[in-house]
Amino acid sequence: MTRYIALLRAVNVGATGRLSMADLRAMCVDAGWHQVETYIASGNVVFDSAGSSADVKSALEARMRAHAGKPVGVVLRTATDMQAVLNGNPFPDRPADRTVAIFLDEPPRSDALDHAVGRSDEDMGLGRREIYVHYPDGIGGSRLKIPAAAHGTARNMKTIAKRVGMAFKS
Repeated sequence: MTRYIALLRAVNVGATGRLSMADLRAMCVDAGWHQVETYIASGNVVFDSAGSSADVKSALEARMRAHAGKPVGVVLRTATDMQAVLNGNPFPDRPADRTVAIFLDEPPRSDALDHAVGRSDEDMGLGRREIYVHYPDGIGGSRLKIPAAAHGTARNMKTIAKRVGMAFKS
């Protein structure tokens, strides 16, 4: 079994949203996955599966499409991958709630950050399949647009650390 963390992209979650965490857990259990856990209305789910990453991602995307009536992006990482994202943060001394990893399906091109527009005082760095951004004044007021991140989904380091903790707890 592999411990996976799935991150949903562009879906309303929560008790009053289009997808409750209870529904997300039920989808994963119905898929035959084990030790399924969600945490608050985060659009994140941690579970065990014997399936390959490609099969698990495809299965969850199909279930999400059936539920939402439209495609919902899913980014999938193993627990070990997610730990590497946390360890690879190029801004470890910056506030965790103002530093994000934008998760991508493929590695970003080496020139991905050269095409960013609207940059102010944000710091950026490339990861294996992530783009890291530190927003000194918070993400809300930023005008930063990174074309290479258009199909990704961002989580702050605080959230990532919480998911890693969930994934590796005994």
